[in-house]
Amino acid sequence: MLRLLRREARTHKRWKPFLRFFIGVPLMAGVHALCFALDPLLFPSLRRTEVRAPTFCIGHARSGTTYLHRLMADDPQFSYALMYELFFPSLLQKKLIRLVFRVDAATGGRLRRRLDAIEERAFAPTDDIHKTGFFVPEEDDAFLTWSLSSGFWIVAFPYMGELDFYHVDRWPARKRRRMMAFYKECVRRQIALGGGGAHLSKNPTFCGRVETLIETFPDARIVVPMRNPYETIPSLLKLMQTEWSLRGRDDQLIANSLRVLADQSLDTYLHPLEVLARHPEIRSSIVDYRELVGSPSATMRRVYDELGLELGPEASRTFAAADQRRGHETAHRYSLAEFGLDPHDIHRQLADLFDEYQWDNEEKDAHVS
Repeated sequence: MLRLLRREARTHKRWKPFLRFFIGVPLMAGVHALCFALDPLLFPSLRRTEVRAPTFCIGHARSGTTYLHRLMADDPQFSYALMYELFFPSLLQKKLIRLVFRVDAATGGRLRRRLDAIEERAFAPTDDIHKTGFFVPEEDDAFLTWSLSSGFWIVAFPYMGELDFYHVDRWPARKRRRMMAFYKECVRRQIALGGGGAHLSKNPTFCGRVETLIETFPDARIVVPMRNPYETIPSLLKLMQTEWSLRGRDDQLIANSLRVLADQSLDTYLHPLEVLARHPEIRSSIVDYRELVGSPSATMRRVYDELGLELGPEASRTFAAADQRRGHETAHRYSLAEFGLDPHDIHRQLADLFDEYQWDNEEKDAHVS
């Protein structure tokens, strides 16, 4: 990554971003490493905290992973990370930040109001595509930000094809095990923060590391929502195009990355199913997006049954309330043609899935949430 940023700085004569990265990232990583080392000394209970039977919501971006994750996040049996917590992986850091928020709430909430204003400015341009914020559950791949192993860096630097945070199952064993050992320690600290619970994760990028997840968490539970790729692929490309454009990235660089991302999208559909077929011992559930948004309560009850999860009263109420709010879609429409994609080529490569889910075989605009 440093080589790519140095090349960019030399080409465009912009050295400040390179220097901020060169100095800032190692500095922040060092602070996090120190706090990480202090965690078991300051919080002895962390040594007794175990990561048991985590649940991973994976699947192509825009296929309902966020909706599924946030429905399940209302269930108190789960532990999960809010966005701001993902960038402070140490238990010490998390507890200190929560203390600051408690003091702020008791003294008028000035800090929270400022953060809410910053949140509004930061996420407003893409809020109608993907609604997020500092204080909502988000993709915990961001735990790996400061170790330079997170897909977050692709959002910042669109060098797809040169930077690869997706195909982790193809990485050398030593590299992926080292990364996942750190990820597991981050998860352990998040569980300790909440006093227990099974970890709940949502990450579309984890579609490329399903084998690695099973290797790291042999008791994992995996949920894969399935949605028509004519809808999900252009929606994801539009989201990333918007993100990169807002950052002032080069048009040609964006175009190249969008092509790589479109090709990767096909693997996102196929790879999880191939891996799960090799591991029948793993509890998993494949969810039709249309059933999820059309009958959320019945669908989530089936998911819980297939995963072997206990359905408690809180989750039952959440799912019943989702039935009353049916419809997780907006009026936003995105077209494959906008990105030069051939629907027939997509259909050919995903033919078995088109047959199984009876998706329309012709390109069409889609309502995307």
